[in-house]
Amino acid sequence: MAFDLTCVALLVEGLTGYPQPLFRAIRHPVVWAGTLISALESRLNRTTLPGPARKRNGVLTVLVLLACAMLPALLLEAFLRQFALGVVLAGILGSVLIAQRSLYTYVAAVATALEKGGLAAGRRAVSHIVGRDPEQLDVAGVTRGAIESLAENFSDGIVAPTFWMLVGGLAGGAGYKALNTADSMIGHRNPRYEDFGWAAARLDDLVNLPASRLSGLLIVLAAALLPGCSPGEAWRSMLRDAPHHRSPNAGWPEAAMAGALGISIAGPRSYGGVPAQAAYMGNGRRDIDARDIRAALRLYVAADALLVVFVTLIALAGLVIARG
Repeated sequence: MAFDLTCVALLVEGLTGYPQPLFRAIRHPVVWAGTLISALESRLNRTTLPGPARKRNGVLTVLVLLACAMLPALLLEAFLRQFALGVVLAGILGSVLIAQRSLYTYVAAVATALEKGGLAAGRRAVSHIVGRDPEQLDVAGVTRGAIESLAENFSDGIVAPTFWMLVGGLAGGAGYKALNTADSMIGHRNPRYEDFGWAAARLDDLVNLPASRLSGLLIVLAAALLPGCSPGEAWRSMLRDAPHHRSPNAGWPEAAMAGALGISIAGPRSYGGVPAQAAYMGNGRRDIDARDIRAALRLYVAADALLVVFVTLIALAGLVIARG
């Protein structure tokens, strides 16, 4: 278990995020993975191929992607661990696979837009983090979208890469991030990706199972630390509503957050003009606004802090044991 490396990664990313000058210079590993996925998809997902062939090509795409992400990371970590401060350097590299600061920034921007620019500004801001039709959203709809994105990405963007980095070191985190990128690009249930994206979607569901439950639990624990939040209702909402979510994973942190805040999120929405039915998470207030986004952000910060503290304490304990 790579607690030392993961501890460094969490602390560095929490303090610095991913520096914009670095992004402008070399982009981001997610962009690199996306470029590879696009190249493979354009060659292997031809519409003239029968469904079984496209499914096999999708499996091949996932295998190539994971090999390209994990093998260099595995070799690099093995090399760096030979040096006294190698684990620190490996942790700095691993920090780019976690998104604590950027998630807060994007969701807080929606609250600020609603507070200062009203509904139109809120719609523009939330369109950067959700795929539903922004013009169909009222203030409550914009708020729901922001809070759902915060809860789901707490699991996908923070807890899951942390979990797999703990399990597999730099290679585990890199492999997870590559797979999650593939799911977001090709794991869709439509004629183009139904077969080709099958492997990416199913495997992403599988690897997110532990992190989604852990994310819900962290939110329940964080609710116990914050005034105005209900850990009991967070727990009850998670157990009651998460199984009814369209995703096998997203409902756990979403329902926990909704219950903790005493609100209701998810529910029906529209994508590309096509209505989509979805169960509500939580049975609290549906008339919500920017103040509820701020409350959700406070809950997110507390849950993320619990994660960082847990990993750090285990890492320190391991260091003490190693030194006798």
